[in-house]
Amino acid sequence: MPHALRTIRQMWQLLEPVHATVYYAQESFEEAAALGYATDERWPGYFAYRAAPLGPVGPPLVNALFYSFSPGMVERYVAPAWHTATPGRVLEARATAVDRALRRLLADRLDSPELREAASLTRRAAEAADTSARPLAAANAALPWPDAPHAVLWHAATILREHRGDGHLVALRRHGLDPAESLVSHAAVGAAPEEVFASRQWAEAEWSAARERLLVRGLVDESGKATEEGHRVRTSVERLTDELAAAPWEALAPDETARLADLLVPPVLDIVGTGLLPMQSTLGIGMVYDEE
Repeated sequence: MPHALRTIRQMWQLLEPVHATVYYAQESFEEAAALGYATDERWPGYFAYRAAPLGPVGPPLVNALFYSFSPGMVERYVAPAWHTATPGRVLEARATAVDRALRRLLADRLDSPELREAASLTRRAAEAADTSARPLAAANAALPWPDAPHAVLWHAATILREHRGDGHLVALRRHGLDPAESLVSHAAVGAAPEEVFASRQWAEAEWSAARERLLVRGLVDESGKATEEGHRVRTSVERLTDELAAAPWEALAPDETARLADLLVPPVLDIVGTGLLPMQSTLGIGMVYDEE
């Protein structure tokens, strides 16, 4: 019996904080700095860490696969990335950063049977993911599995996260939303304030042009708020994203998925409780959409 889509979304919401530690933990900044990346902001390390599984790729491919960042931003951070360190060295630094960060954040749980069980269940789902036409998921799935349970959990969460993200781009394109429009439409339904989306560094003129295109389509009103049709389209995007993310979870029985959700709550609360992660992001975690 297929899992309900609300379950698929719940598993993403639980695993996203695990994956996201690599972009915010102090250990990640330290390892990036050791390679020579600037660490006065998180973006040099972010683009290097996330793109490294793809190899020494340039801005055009990263722009296509990351999608929501302004092309100018991608050019600025990706063009010099592999002159600082090779993707192989970046992957080594990423693994070290994740290991160090999770050892600190989950200190009292590292050797627990609960963490080992959570890692095992998440790995089963990740290994069941079909990564055909899912480039970021495929690139991460091709990397060797670590041994420690906390590292296994992170690697599995990352594969599943990128699998979902690759599918999300399919959903956006199917609904005719280009990179800038995807952000404007998400802000319009209240996923986060517009200033949060400013982190993607679209110029004001580019943002306004995207809003105008959505206005013409009847997806936003003159104030930039989503219309009824705009809400319908974004709900449809998120539902399709959940549908496209569902297949890996069929590797787990419903009771196993429920067990995993219970197992993930304590370590996720450990991570979130440190204040490491931002309270709001462009992902729209916590948004409530119509039930399927």
